[in-house]
Amino acid sequence: MTARRWAALALLLTTAAKPHASAQHHPAKPPAHPAKPTKPEATESPAAARPEEESEHVVQPGETLLGIAHRAKVPRVLIIEANGLTPPYKVETGERLVIPRTRHHTVAKGETGFAIAYRYGVSWQAIAVANGLDSDKPLKPGQKLLIPTLIKPEAVTQEPEPAAAPPPSPAAEAPTARFAWPLEGDMVQAFTRHGKPAHDGVDIAAREGDPVRAAAAGRVIFAGREPQRYGNLVVIDHGDGWTSAYGHLQRTTVREGERVRSGERIGLAGHSGRATRDAVHFELRRNNRPVDPTAELPEHDSAPDVQATEPDKRAAGHPQVRHPKAQKTRPIAR
Repeated sequence: MTARRWAALALLLTTAAKPHASAQHHPAKPPAHPAKPTKPEATESPAAARPEEESEHVVQPGETLLGIAHRAKVPRVLIIEANGLTPPYKVETGERLVIPRTRHHTVAKGETGFAIAYRYGVSWQAIAVANGLDSDKPLKPGQKLLIPTLIKPEAVTQEPEPAAAPPPSPAAEAPTARFAWPLEGDMVQAFTRHGKPAHDGVDIAAREGDPVRAAAAGRVIFAGREPQRYGNLVVIDHGDGWTSAYGHLQRTTVREGERVRSGERIGLAGHSGRATRDAVHFELRRNNRPVDPTAELPEHDSAPDVQATEPDKRAAGHPQVRHPKAQKTRPIAR
C-alpha cells in the first residue's frame, strides 16, 4: 500500500472516531416524556377554604389585601374601612381582618341617603364610599346600591352607672328605662301611627341653641342635612336593632362613625327643615319600625339635672327655660 493510501486511511479513521469520543462527554438526551414537577402544597389554612362566607379572616403567608378582597367578594375599600387600615394597606401573616358582608338595595322614587342609612343601620358615608358615590348628590330611582354590613359589629358599651342609693322596697321599685330624654322641654306633639301623615316620634319644645344629647350610648350612622323634612339630623345606632333620631337641629356636633356616650351632646336645638318652631323631633326605632318613645323613656321624677352630666357651654346668664305645656312633659335623664 502506498504512502498516500495510508495517509488517506488514517484520516478516515480519525474522522470516524470523533463522534464516538464526543458522545462520551455529553449528557444523555432527556427522556421523551419527562416527569411532571410536583405542585407546591397550598399555604392557606382550612379556615380560608370558603372566604366568601367568612366574617373574620386570618391572613395567611403570601396573601395580600387585594387577593383577600377578591376571594371574599367584598370591595377592598370596605375591608380597609372596617379594620381601620392605613396606607400602604399591607397585611401581616396571622393578622385578623373583619370581613364586612354586603346586601343590595334598589333606590325607590324620592328615597334619600338618610332613609337608606336609617333602614340598614349603616352610615350613609360608608354606603357612599362602598358605591363610589358623592355623598352630597341626590340618588336616582332604580339605582342599585351595595349596603356594607358588619356581621360581627363592635358591641355597644354602656357607660357605668353611678353608685345607686339604697334600694327601695320591692313594691316601690320601677323598671329601668332603656333610653333617656334628649333634652329638657315640653312635648308639643305626640307619637301617632294613625294620622296622615303619621308622626313617627315626639316633638319636644326647645330654645335655639339648647344642647341635645344622646338618648343612649351608640354609634353615629348619620349626621347631616336630611333634605325632605327634618333638616339637620343625627341618627344613632344603639345595637340590638335600636336606633334613635334627632331632627330640626340648628347644627350637629358629631360626625358619622363616631361613638357617643349616653347623655353626650350630639347637636344644638333649632328649627331646621320643616319645623315651624324651635323644637327637636325625637324618634326611636326597633328593626326600622317606629316605637312610641314614651314607652321607653323614664318618668319625670326619675330625671336628674342635665347640667350634672355636661355643663352648658353657652354663655352664662342664659338659664334653662320652661315652655308653656302643650302636653305632659317628661324631661331627659341626662
